Amino acid sequence: MQNSFDITTLVFLALAVFVAWKLRSVLGQKTGHEQPPKDPFVRRETPPMRPDQGQAPDKRDNVIRLPGAANDPAAAATPVAERWKDIAPPDSPVSNGIEAIVRQEPDFDPQAFVGGAKSAYETIVTAFARGDRKTLKTLLAKEVYEGFEQAITEREKRGEKAESNFVSIDKADLTAVELKGKAAQVTVAFVSQLISVTRDAQGNVVDGSADQVSEVNDIWTFARQLGSRDPNWLLVATEAGA
Repeated sequence: MQNSFDITTLVFLALAVFVAWKLRSVLGQKTGHEQPPKDPFVRRETPPMRPDQGQAPDKRDNVIRLPGAANDPAAAATPVAERWKDIAPPDSPVSNGIEAIVRQEPDFDPQAFVGGAKSAYETIVTAFARGDRKTLKTLLAKEVYEGFEQAITEREKRGEKAESNFVSIDKADLTAVELKGKAAQVTVAFVSQLISVTRDAQGNVVDGSADQVSEVNDIWTFARQLGSRDPNWLLVATEAGA
């Protein structure tokens, strides 16, 4: 056995030492305190608060205030009547009536009510023209429905057919809001542009016009028992406007 390495062995040994040294310098050395690789799908804990945020939980960076009176200091500070000043002047009978309803049902929104009243007005007028008793029965109080149903029956006996088409509803103003106990009544004055015509069995026009737009003024009163599970307001009275 030879006591010394030949030149080739020395060259490979030197190369192996050099490679090991380079790997150590690039990869580092294990210390036993390495952090495991992060899983991008693992839920992260809420980041700690900054020192200037204090300890209140609602001041964390990830809290977003949603719009609404409960979360909007400006809305909460606004007087109740100011929220519908475009519908009724403050301290007016209508405004006071709205406030009385809101005290019992905080979710009552007079703006939304006006929108619903306009929709009900158009639905009822067109359902009456078609003789759609089923629709009318869900929107009218018993006494009002009986009057509408009688008019439809008499029209059918004469062999007449009616048509009503809305061009627009120009106004829907609250003129009275009353609350007696749990019984609420809201009166709305409507001004609409309507094409209305009635034809006999032979198709001849006996009332109205198929081409002419007429301005119609109606005053309707809707009622509802507050606290009821049924959210619908029923038509309880109608009269022609001036």
